[in-house]
Amino acid sequence: MTAHIEAASPHTMNTYGRLPIALSHGQGCRVWDVNGKQYLDALAGIAVNTLGHNHPDLVPALQDQLTKMIHSCNYFHVPNAEVLAAKLVEMSGMTNVFFCCTGLEANEAAIKLARKFGHDKGIEKPEIVVYEKAFHGRSIATLSATANEKLKKGFGPMLEGFVRVPVNDIEALKKATEGNPNVVAVFMETIQGEGGINPMRIEYLQQVRALCDQKDWLMMVDEVQCGMGRTGKWFAHQWSGIVPDVMPLAKGLGSGVPIGAVVAGPKAAHIFQPGNHGTTFGGNPLAMRAGVETIRIMEKDGLMANAARVGDHLRAALEKALAGVQGVKEIRGQGLMLGIELDRPCGAIWTRAAEAGLLLSVTADSVIRLVPPLIMTEAEADEIVAILVPLITTFLAENP
Repeated sequence: MTAHIEAASPHTMNTYGRLPIALSHGQGCRVWDVNGKQYLDALAGIAVNTLGHNHPDLVPALQDQLTKMIHSCNYFHVPNAEVLAAKLVEMSGMTNVFFCCTGLEANEAAIKLARKFGHDKGIEKPEIVVYEKAFHGRSIATLSATANEKLKKGFGPMLEGFVRVPVNDIEALKKATEGNPNVVAVFMETIQGEGGINPMRIEYLQQVRALCDQKDWLMMVDEVQCGMGRTGKWFAHQWSGIVPDVMPLAKGLGSGVPIGAVVAGPKAAHIFQPGNHGTTFGGNPLAMRAGVETIRIMEKDGLMANAARVGDHLRAALEKALAGVQGVKEIRGQGLMLGIELDRPCGAIWTRAAEAGLLLSVTADSVIRLVPPLIMTEAEADEIVAILVPLITTFLAENP
C-alpha cells in the first residue's frame, strides 16, 4: 500500500505540527507507516503505549470486552471500575478513585478538589501553588496552572488563584506562601514532562509533604506522564517514600485506550459528593478493562523492573556515547522517561530521527524526550543509541 501524506490536512483543524507520516500498524516496539517504512518507537504515543503495539494478552481482552459492552453511563455500576479502583488504591496506599478520560480532565478535577477543599474550610478565594515549567493541560484551568506563556497567548484572561514557584527550592515555596491564608494546595509533576524532563528531588518531595501536613494543604502530584511504572515504581513519587493527597493519572494506564483517574487519600477522598463533579465517558467498561488488563500484564511480565533495568542501560549507554560532546548539557530522568538537553534549540532532530527510523519528540525546544513502551529490551535500547547519537553529533556540528 502506498500513500502520500500531506503535511496539513484540508479538513482537520490545523492544531498540530505534524510530521508527514501516517502510521498503519505496530508490533511490540516497532511501528510501520502506510508506505511500509518501519520505525523503532521511542515515543509510545507520548508515554501512552505501555505494552507497545498489538500485545498478545491485551488485544484479545479488549476484543472480548467489545463483544460485551463498550459504554454504559454512570447511572449504573461498572464492575471493572471497582476492580481497577481497588488496584490503584492498593498500588498507591491511597483510598478512593474518580475515573475520567484524559490527563487534562484528571488535573482539572484535582484543581476543583483543591478549590472545594478551601471553600469547605471557609476560604473564599483558594490559591494553589504551581511550578515554573509546569504543564497540566490545555483547558482554561489547567492552562492557567501551566507555565508556558506561548501556550497561553490568545486565550486570556487566565484564571486567578495560582502562585508560581521554582522547582526544588523549599525556601522559595515558603517565601511565596508566607502569610497567605488562601493557599490550599501544592500541585506538581513528580517529573515534569513537557517542561523538559525535570525531576523533583527526593528530599524536596519529602519537604513539601511535611509543609503540606504542617499547613493543612493538599499535596497534589501529577503522575500523568511519569506514573504507571515508567520510572521503575508504580508512581514516580514513590521513590521518595511519600504519599500525596491527590494523584492525577492517565496516559499509560490504558495502554492506548483513553483513560484518566484521580486517586485521593483520606484528606481529599470525600470532598466531592454527588453532583459536584462528573463525566459522560469516565469509567466506561472498555477503558476500565484496558486499565485492569494493563496492570495485570505489567505485573505478570515484570514490566516495572524491566523499565528500571532497560532505562538504566539506555541512560548509561547515552552518557557514555555523548560524554564530552560539546553542546550536550545534561541527560536526566528515570527509568524509561529520559531527556537529553542540548544547549540550543533542536527541533530538527525530531524530523531527522523519523527519517532514520526512530520516533521520539523534542520538548521545551531543546530537550530530546525518550518515553518508549515499557516492554522495550536492552537490544532495542542499543538501537536507539545507535541511531540517535550520530544524529545529535551531526546536528551539533552543523549548528554551532
